[in-house]
Amino acid sequence: MEFANSGYLLLLILLIPYLLWYFLCGKGKEPTIKMSDTFAYQHISKSWRIRMIHLPMFLRCLVYTLVVIVLARPQTYNSWDNKDAEGIDIMLTMDISASMLTEDVFPNRIEVAKEVASDFISGRPNDNIGLTIFAGEAFTQCPMTVDHAALLNLLHNVRTDLVVKGLIQDGTAIGMGLANSVSRLKDSKAKSKVIILLTDGSNNVGSISPMTAASIAKKYGIRIYTIGLGKESEGDLGAIDYKTLQDIAVSTNGEFYRAQSQAELSKIYQDIDKLEKTKLRVKAYSHLHEAYMPFAWLALFLFCLDLLLRLTVFRRLP
Repeated sequence: MEFANSGYLLLLILLIPYLLWYFLCGKGKEPTIKMSDTFAYQHISKSWRIRMIHLPMFLRCLVYTLVVIVLARPQTYNSWDNKDAEGIDIMLTMDISASMLTEDVFPNRIEVAKEVASDFISGRPNDNIGLTIFAGEAFTQCPMTVDHAALLNLLHNVRTDLVVKGLIQDGTAIGMGLANSVSRLKDSKAKSKVIILLTDGSNNVGSISPMTAASIAKKYGIRIYTIGLGKESEGDLGAIDYKTLQDIAVSTNGEFYRAQSQAELSKIYQDIDKLEKTKLRVKAYSHLHEAYMPFAWLALFLFCLDLLLRLTVFRRLP
């Protein structure tokens, strides 16, 4: 138990001067009857009323103490609880080259990839997840974070405009994209580190080859899942390099997947979600509860009891 307004507890100090006044000065304020001789009463045993003469004072002190406790607002938690949570460190590595605007999946490859990735992120609240995007160059759109609202916002803003407007070089630098994600994961202390690479083409630019990046990932214990997205057809801007994607996955103990529709892509992310489960022990507690009401009711009861006793059993003559 803790107190939201613990400063009010200092009011309990006021009980000290009250008790001093009651025992040292209070007796002189009580009504008395003067008698010429009390010898006849000296052997009479004390009645229960005499023995309980200080009960009203004791009740008043209790009422005051309880009121102070109510003002201090005691609060409590139900209990501490250990539970299992699932969490790993994941970097999403997404191709944003011009070919991702192809409309063989509705409305186009990039929008489908973003929508399915968003669902995946929302389904893993305990994970550190980051986002790397690449075309002819690669950069981190969002470092690994558990602030998934910020991550989803940055993912939503991913566009191929950077390539279309010539702000970055077009192409498919798979090796550079992987290398960027590896740099984000290599110092992670997580038991499981994963890259999910999504592309619709083959590596055709960049200073780091896909297999070189994969070997670095393997060195740091990073598993890579590769996804080739889109339907191959005549005139397609990119041709998926199945063999390289398979080799990347195999060399890092990951899996290679082929997606030709949004439904297939969703199923792939669901499969990865089931494969990547790391148990973490999380200590959690229940919600905060106000606990002043029992003290308030007890204070009211004792106040009424004190009032009743002073008007009946302990009533004094004026």
